[in-house]
Order: sequence, then structure tokens, then C-alpha cells
Amino acid sequence: ANEGDGSATITVTRTGGSEGSVSVDYATSGGTASSRSNYSPAVGTLHLGPGETSKSFKILITDDRIANGDKTVNLVLLNPSGGVTLGSQSTATLTLVDNDATTSAVNPIDDSRFYVRQHYLDFLNREPDAPGLQFWANEIDQCGANAQCREVKRINVSAAFYLSIEFQQTGFLVYRMYEAAFARAPTYAEFLTDTQAISQGVVVGTSGWEAQLELNKQMFANAFVDRASFKSTYEAKTVAEYYNALIANTGVTPSEDLLNDFRNGKETRASFFRKMAEDPTFSAKQFNPAFVLMQYFGYLRRNPNDAPDSDFSGYNFWLNKLNQFGGNYQAAEMVKAFIVSGEYRTRFGLP
Repeated sequence: ANEGDGSATITVTRTGGSEGSVSVDYATSGGTASSRSNYSPAVGTLHLGPGETSKSFKILITDDRIANGDKTVNLVLLNPSGGVTLGSQSTATLTLVDNDATTSAVNPIDDSRFYVRQHYLDFLNREPDAPGLQFWANEIDQCGANAQCREVKRINVSAAFYLSIEFQQTGFLVYRMYEAAFARAPTYAEFLTDTQAISQGVVVGTSGWEAQLELNKQMFANAFVDRASFKSTYEAKTVAEYYNALIANTGVTPSEDLLNDFRNGKETRASFFRKMAEDPTFSAKQFNPAFVLMQYFGYLRRNPNDAPDSDFSGYNFWLNKLNQFGGNYQAAEMVKAFIVSGEYRTRFGLP
């Protein structure tokens, strides 16, 4: 695929019959390309129903302005289910063809449409829908050449992706589920995998998006409580021990009606867990910590304690500052600091 293509479509084929429902996981893994600068990591599961012989997934590509030659992305299929096995080709290599003869002195992240598209990739794991791209790019470009106006608009547009319904109901929910279950935030790798699962096919504003989101949430919560890490923590607990542990992690006391529904079997462990994670009080408590973490996950595509950092002092600095300013990201200058940082800008070109 050419660097300027925007994406590459990868097709997985089932041979030897098409009876029954099967699934297989896919992932990008290694190669010479950078998952921070050249492409967006892709992880997920393909489901093929009876009669279906192929399914596809996309690798989203970033067209940087750095002349550094062609790069490769390794693709791998894993964990087939439904009575199928992996064929002779379960790995492949995608080559990203460099389209830059020289490294540009102009960083493409300064272009409004590039900037907005990259936010869709970094925070929503998808290509922008045309109306969304136009709306947010225009928010910046309406400033014309007024540099101060453009700076403020770029900050506000950036923050809007974290504040959006789409992110709050997908990525932020993933964050809250980890905190509710394990009293800790997800790692970048955990967050990336789970957010792509819960946001699959969701584009807020398009027909049927609410139903798709609800289906995704149900499937994700069911799968989450079925994980070995969750089972090892909660499977042996009684009903009372289970909800008391979640109460301890969230700091939220559920209503008696909800507790009674859980005791009586009207709520499953998955549905009760999800309702605890979605509790408005718990969400408000986790809003600022998640906001800061998403600066690292979205802009820098790494954990707060990954290189060049070695601990959480940077994360703690920004969380303290955001709390100090009552959650006002503009006054705290948090978003501004990340989008003008050399680490962010060098993902796409010269700083």
C-alpha cells in the first residue's frame, strides 16, 4: 500500500467449506514500520457466519512527511474457533511504500484536515466520517491566519474527541471497567485491544449507531467477566462478596433495587458489573484520571511510564494540575502541552 492511500484492506478467506459460524483473531505485530507514526495498530476478531467465506479488516495508514524508505507491518491470525484451524498462511507482510523523496520542512499536523483525521485515528480508531471531518476542520480554519485563534481552536477541537459521546461510551467505558474490576487503569495494549472491540462499527450520528453500541457493550461486558483475570478474582466469590468487592473498587453503593435484582438473578454478573462501571458518580470520579491517561494513549501512543519517561511522575503532574484547575483543561494547559510537544509532532514530521 502507498503511504498516501489512507488505509489497506486485508481479506481473510475460509476454505474447505462454509458451514457453521467460525471466528479468528487478527493483529498487527512488529515489522519495520512504526505503530506510532506509520500506521494504527489493528487488533480484533473476524466472525464468519454460515455461508460466509471471507471477511476483511483495515489497517489505517498515516501519511507522514518523513523520507525514510519503505516500511513493513507484520500481520498475524490467531485463536481460530468454531472447529476450524489456521491454514498454511496465517501470517503476512504489508509493505508501506514511502511517497516522500525528501523530508518536508512543513509538519503535516499543522494542516487542519490532517490534524482532525489523526484525532479520529488516535481516539476513535476509525476514519472520519465526511461531515465530522468537515465540521472540525472548519472549526479551526474559520480563524483564517489568526494564530492565537487557531491555537485555541486546535486545543478545543482536540479535547472534543475525549469529551465526545462516542469516546465517552467506548474508550472511557473500557477505562472504567478496568478500574471497577481491578482498581487500576488499563495499559496501553489492553486499552487499544478493548477499545477497538467495543467501538466496532460505531459512528455516532449514523443510522443504527445506538443499537450497535448497545450490542457491543453487552458483548464486551459478557466477554470481560469471562476472562481468566476476572474469573481468578471473582469466580469463587459469593453474590454478596462479588458486589461488595465492586462497591469497594468503585466507591459507589448501588440502589437496593439493583442489588435485589442481582440477588434474585434478574441481573447477571456481567450486567451488574457493567452498571457499576457506568454509574454516574463513578464516571465523574474517574473523568480526570482518564482524561490525563488519554493524553499519553492518544497523542503519544504509549504508557505514561514508557520511554522517554521511566515512572508516573509526568502523569501525576498533569493529574494534579488538572484537579487544581477543577478539570479545566484550558486553564491547566494540559492539552496544549501535549499537542505542541516534540514527541507528538515528530510522529509526523520535523518538530
